[in-house]
Amino acid sequence: MALSGIQIHKLLPQTNCKECGFPTCLAFAMKLAAKQVELDKCPYLSEEVRSQLAESAGPPVRLVRLWANGRELKVGNELVLFRHEKTFYNPPGLFIRLWDDQPLEHLRSQVGQIAAYQVEYVGMRLRVDGFALQATGDGSRFAAAVAEILQVAKRPLILIAEDPDVLAQGLKVCQGVRPLVCRATPERWEPFAQLAKEYQTPLAVRADSLSGLADMTEKLKAAGLVDMVLEPATADLRSMLLMQTLIHRMAIKKNFRPLGYPILSFPGQCAPDEGMELIAAAQAIAKYAGFIVLDRFDPAMVYPLLVLRTNLYTDPQKPIQVQPGIYEFNAPNEDAPVMVTTNFSITYFSVANELSSSGLPGWLLVADAEGMSVLTAWAAGKFDAEKIAHTVRSTGIAQKVKHRNVIIPGHVAVLSGELEEQLPDWHIRVGPREAVDLPAYLKAGAWA
Repeated sequence: MALSGIQIHKLLPQTNCKECGFPTCLAFAMKLAAKQVELDKCPYLSEEVRSQLAESAGPPVRLVRLWANGRELKVGNELVLFRHEKTFYNPPGLFIRLWDDQPLEHLRSQVGQIAAYQVEYVGMRLRVDGFALQATGDGSRFAAAVAEILQVAKRPLILIAEDPDVLAQGLKVCQGVRPLVCRATPERWEPFAQLAKEYQTPLAVRADSLSGLADMTEKLKAAGLVDMVLEPATADLRSMLLMQTLIHRMAIKKNFRPLGYPILSFPGQCAPDEGMELIAAAQAIAKYAGFIVLDRFDPAMVYPLLVLRTNLYTDPQKPIQVQPGIYEFNAPNEDAPVMVTTNFSITYFSVANELSSSGLPGWLLVADAEGMSVLTAWAAGKFDAEKIAHTVRSTGIAQKVKHRNVIIPGHVAVLSGELEEQLPDWHIRVGPREAVDLPAYLKAGAWA
């Protein structure tokens, strides 16, 4: 049962030492009750109180980690049902299911193709997170397939086997790897729990009802397991949506600990054809899967899912930004024009697309405007003469060009006078207001 802020405050040392970063113990207690701070921030808790508060102060959905060869995937730790309430923190992992009965050469080729796939999206590189390997019955074959995937891809794994002996052979080759183990069921969970404890891996729990899942997690928790993933047994889109929403709502709104774990979803099991698998996967991302396993790899399907996931798990209070710095277009030389803009992703890509498609060489200096567009940043004092001058100096553009002309957006033409004072060695040119007019402006040569 979750404790209120006042109840937590009564258990704290009440020294108001401020070492936790808050002015009073009461303020810290209120943050603990709201799941907005870690319990370890208080250095003076006794072990008895720490144990008492750990359950109440923990996030409603447990954080589960997978890793392999330096790559880590974090899932869970969510605090809200809807992104606009605060934000979503850990995007669901996107996995591709493979089967161990394929020839190793074919498996190697598949894994290499999938691992090499990545797309650029608003300055970010999006890719598939890992692989789910399905055992077909032979332990040595399963182990060989696991080893092959880890050698080629070095991505987190989900290991799926109905026979715990087969699963054990696959786990033996997972040195330095933490996979997700599937799956414990009400009929057979003890050997899977033993394997999860022995290899210190999270364990997926499968049942066809909320009560069945809750009963299983309580049994496994009593057996010493803490990292679990819920796999509701669903066969269609409606039941998948219903089960996953109820699980997440019970965890977030009711703080019902037996269901406070990430969800594992297999969209292909809820879709009658390949086209519907995409819809089911999109639904799983939005409502509220932590691990999503696709039955096939198709860039036409994976790309929109990666973009959807990125958009949903972008903090709505923080605009998408690109990295400030110098960006080169069409192999610019020392005579190419120098332009300045802000690091708001839409602004950057509007300018970048026009420059790239024009074929004209150019240097684009992107200033750190905290992710705001040109006019918004100017109005907020984040894109002024001082910031532009700092960008010109800090990027070292003066060593890359022999001229001293810098083009500023037409919307901030008012800054040209101040900017001449900040950059006395440079000539300030006022460019067009809209990115679409930039190629014609550059071709006219008035900036030189």
